[in-house]
Amino acid sequence: MTTTKITVLTTKPTTTTAKTGVKTTPTTTITTTTSEEAKEEQVDDLLNETQDTSNITASEVSKLVGNLEKLLDAPSVSPSVGQKAIGVISNLMDVGSNTLSGSANRLIHLVDDLGLKLIVTEGGKGIISSASLVLAVRTVDGTNFPATSADIFNTDNVQLRALRRRRSERSGPLGSVYLPTSLTSGLSPEEQQQANRVQFTFYKKSSLFQDKSLVSQTLISPVLGSSVANLSIRNLRENIKFTIRHIDPVQTNNSNTSCVYWNFSLNGGEGGWGSDGCTVVNATPDYTTCSCSHLTSFSILLDLSREGQLDPVNNQILTYITYIGCGISSVFLAFTLLTYFLFEKLLRDIPAKILVQLCISLLLLNLVFLLNSWLTLFDSVGLCISTGFFLHYFLLASFTWAGLEALHMYLSIIRVFTPYLSRYMLSCWLRNDIAFYLGVVAYFLVIFVLCLVVFIVVMVQLYRIKKQNPQNQSPNRGVMTDLRSATGLVILLGLTWGFALFAWGPLYVPFIYLFSIFNSLQGFFVFVLHCAIKESVRRQWRIYFCCGKLAENSELSVTASKAKRNLSLGNTTGSNPYPPSWSSVSSSLTNSSCSVFADSGISDASNSDVQLNEMHRQSRVPRGGP
Repeated sequence: MTTTKITVLTTKPTTTTAKTGVKTTPTTTITTTTSEEAKEEQVDDLLNETQDTSNITASEVSKLVGNLEKLLDAPSVSPSVGQKAIGVISNLMDVGSNTLSGSANRLIHLVDDLGLKLIVTEGGKGIISSASLVLAVRTVDGTNFPATSADIFNTDNVQLRALRRRRSERSGPLGSVYLPTSLTSGLSPEEQQQANRVQFTFYKKSSLFQDKSLVSQTLISPVLGSSVANLSIRNLRENIKFTIRHIDPVQTNNSNTSCVYWNFSLNGGEGGWGSDGCTVVNATPDYTTCSCSHLTSFSILLDLSREGQLDPVNNQILTYITYIGCGISSVFLAFTLLTYFLFEKLLRDIPAKILVQLCISLLLLNLVFLLNSWLTLFDSVGLCISTGFFLHYFLLASFTWAGLEALHMYLSIIRVFTPYLSRYMLSCWLRNDIAFYLGVVAYFLVIFVLCLVVFIVVMVQLYRIKKQNPQNQSPNRGVMTDLRSATGLVILLGLTWGFALFAWGPLYVPFIYLFSIFNSLQGFFVFVLHCAIKESVRRQWRIYFCCGKLAENSELSVTASKAKRNLSLGNTTGSNPYPPSWSSVSSSLTNSSCSVFADSGISDASNSDVQLNEMHRQSRVPRGGP
């Protein structure tokens, strides 16, 4: 581990004129002098000139910073001059970020340089502060470095402490820093002699730390800095720890919060926030505790793309929706599995077997998710890791089985309409292994795109079938039937996960509601589409409750007889030239009021899959016969 050194940038000082409103008045030219009284007068002039910064320009800010740099260009700075210099910098922090951006890094370096030169007398401590900025310095023995902490309760209330052991986290300060005893253990004897002071900075405003590259993240805390003399410290045995209070309470967690430090080399030398070497220890709505290997300026970033700026009310509502939906889905997924395991006839085709595997994955995913909150009550790292592993595994398993359902459906359709293409597509799929080794997001995108393509292909092919065979369409079929058919495919292929792709910016809240509702209830929708309104499943339950057989003159008995006669007729008329996989797919999506193959020869429970294949054969005749 290394400690990043903040280098001091030098800028050639220039004389300035300050512009206030319409009238322009010349500023005092700063010259190098050894007179403390002269420095006091010059810094007083700068302090007066920066009292009103409402109309100041970027060039004027640059000139003022240059004058301040020249004023502080001395081996040491008295507490009186340092206090007023901090006041000048604090006044400049009220300037707009665009006006201040060109001089921001120079001001940060000025604060750090001032901490190195500040004369410390009373008790080895020196604290100077203003309305927006605090600089605290403490002398230490680098050869026997004591555990040291700084607590900033306010800009006028700072406590520096030498600790014998690690201090527990406090809830009062705006910011706290803890430096371990091993901080200087990796330094040479000469460097340990130089490590004679530690300094802490606290920026109540973040106007000096504007990162133009931030898009989906925002600062949610003040900026806290720390350094040891002017040294680069490496090979830390123990990271430093700091806690910062958020500017406003926010709904945060360890996954959407980042501990960051100011890196002067980013964005072409303009500076930016980096996160390497820093980790989140704990995040609450009010505080974030971080562990870092850098001694520099720290802050907290909130990932807006993942949090979506949800207020506590929406967050609580979504929590209830998710848990209730997952509970309902678990019950109906269990009933769906019971149905398919109880009636073996339902498991004879491949789509039904894939559906069962999908239901198992979704059921276990929901159960682990529901148990997750309870399991986190146990203070066990191994249990936490195991829970995360199973959540990850069953989520990927659910994606995979949805993808296999889509792949099987696609290949079955291609075999019917363009038989020569199926081997090519299957070969490309089997050889493309890279998707299996990527993370959850990339894996999901692969499965999602596959399912979306299958959905489009299926709907296009069915539209062509209807157009080429209008005589086979049921007069009772309407728009709502087609809509139910499309909905069935969307649920089966897991396309509702795509709501997450649109949960961004102003659309975050509505789409995150849609995502939570549809995906937490996915198991319930599977039950409705594949049990409740599927005729073959309902028939099995009716047979079961009728003691194993149907009444001889019942409607279901007549339906079964018709289906049997149609099947016999199909077998005697001619052999089916199409592969059995197509019939398997069609059987899983037919015999219900929401079938995607809902023409008269398919949606009616009295017709068999042989008629579907016969219809396909007829549609192929114009292209060259069967």
